[in-house]
Amino acid sequence: MGAPDIGRRCGLAHPVEGSAATTDALAGRATWAWSRSTSGIEPGLDRANDYTTAAVTAAKLIDLATPIEKAFLVAVDTGDEGGWTAEESLSELANLATTAGAEVVGAEWQNRRHVDPNWYVGKGKAAELAHARSETGFDLLVTDDELSPGQQKALESLLNVKVIDRSRLILDIFALHAQTHEGRLQVELAQLEYQLPRLTRLWTHLSRTGGGIGTRGPGESQLETDRRIIRTRIAKMKERVEQVRQQRATAARGRDRRLIPTVGIVGYTNAGKSTLLNALVGSEVARTEDKLFATLDPTSRQVRLGDGQTAIVTDTVGFIHKLPHQLVDAFRATLEEVNRADVLIEVVDASDPHLREHRATVQTVLDELGAGDKPRLVAFNKADLVEAAAHDGDAPAPALAGSCLVSALTGYGLDTLRAEIAAILASLWVDVDVAVPYAAGELLARIRERGTVELEYGERDVRVHGRVAPSLAGELESAATRWAETLSDGTGGQQ
Repeated sequence: MGAPDIGRRCGLAHPVEGSAATTDALAGRATWAWSRSTSGIEPGLDRANDYTTAAVTAAKLIDLATPIEKAFLVAVDTGDEGGWTAEESLSELANLATTAGAEVVGAEWQNRRHVDPNWYVGKGKAAELAHARSETGFDLLVTDDELSPGQQKALESLLNVKVIDRSRLILDIFALHAQTHEGRLQVELAQLEYQLPRLTRLWTHLSRTGGGIGTRGPGESQLETDRRIIRTRIAKMKERVEQVRQQRATAARGRDRRLIPTVGIVGYTNAGKSTLLNALVGSEVARTEDKLFATLDPTSRQVRLGDGQTAIVTDTVGFIHKLPHQLVDAFRATLEEVNRADVLIEVVDASDPHLREHRATVQTVLDELGAGDKPRLVAFNKADLVEAAAHDGDAPAPALAGSCLVSALTGYGLDTLRAEIAAILASLWVDVDVAVPYAAGELLARIRERGTVELEYGERDVRVHGRVAPSLAGELESAATRWAETLSDGTGGQQ
């Protein structure tokens, strides 16, 4: 078939045989020469200028961008949230939905003594949601509380849209922001544990895995197969997370041997924890964004506190109201950094009207981790939003009753924060007055470097008295006990 026939199939308006033209292609200029010989192409013939344009116009471009889901939020106010109203909780849920990439098109809440066991909201309110769908066109319903599998299925059947709860939304945000291998492992484990009791039978035609003689009987349903696969996957993921925990424990032992004090930064999500770490270090070491759960993986850096004292400061994942228990369990390997810390810095957004509720949430999670009673310094961050003087980073900032006002953005109060951390670490030190042999030279060197002590050199041993960190005091006591036993055996002169 010749060039004119090709032109007709491609939609050319004037496929003139023998014409010549040069066309502009999408990626640059290109000249197409069509020729027809005995086999159908002649030399020296160019096609019309509109060939490429017509072909591109005829083809429809495929949009690969993920469509933005329209989310509708719903909550039940039972009066048991301790300072949170349903409207305020929905406001936070809207921020979560926006962070996940959805467009919030509406919200409803209902006052009830307890959630409905079948519909979450009352049956009448559920019918109103169906009417709201026809008005707003939402394709995603997000509930403020965790749903049972039965509640989720009932709402999906009624509304014919995807239904998720607050826990699933937070898990999705964690999956979106997980950047490291460690973070992805822990997020996947949390997602699998969440999905296990919520599996539905999607493949009814595969209710039996085999057929024929020797395979008759109840067999294994697809749902049972899925559950078995997920349980196996969960077991493997737990093994990998345990390896992560052991690696972190090994790194922590290395820090303990160097006797560098550790400080953990904790707080509500988006309170400015990562920004504060960057300000203390003096460089951009942690990822900072004005969004919920921007940081999932802990970042540790050495920070100078003054007078030659240093500490390892670790930024950890933020907490939130109604944090899914699957996340706390899955991220326990990461959150163990909180347990290992000598001192905690609790970062609080001073400009948030719910700072009391935020602190209560943080305390609940810390209690669950077993770190609720650790020595703590409260840093009321974002002082520049509530205090005019905080716009000047060099202005003096007061400290009162284990707390201080800081602005990680302007630098206000950072010197006070460093001094308060150093004072708390020093208060944890203990008094020592022991004698150790000269053979403990390596221990004595670390004492001189990390403690505030005086050394008196005797004929056979060195007397140490002063203040040191608790871990260092334990090593001194052990060395002194062994030395005393050696002296009592009469072998003290043999070194």
